Amino acid sequence: MKKLLIFAVASMFTVSTFTSCEEKTKEEKLIEEMKEDGAEIKTNEDGTKVKMETEDKKVKIKKDDGETKIKVKEDNE
Repeated sequence: MKKLLIFAVASMFTVSTFTSCEEKTKEEKLIEEMKEDGAEIKTNEDGTKVKMETEDKKVKIKKDDGETKIKVKEDNE
C-alpha cells in the first residue's frame, strides 16, 4: 500500500511538471525564434505586452487576466 501511495504522488508531480512547462513553451519558443532572427523586442513596464519586429515578421504577445493572446503578422512580398 505504501509503494502505491508513493507511486501515485510521484506520478502527480511528473504530470504536473510536464503540463506546466507546455503552457509556457509557446511564448518562449516564439520569443527565442524572434531573438535568433535579430528582432527588435519591446516590453512595457509591467511586462503584460511584448512587441517583436523583424524585417518580414511582427509578433505581439499580450497577457491579460491569465489569458495570453499572440498575434503574428508576416509580410510576404
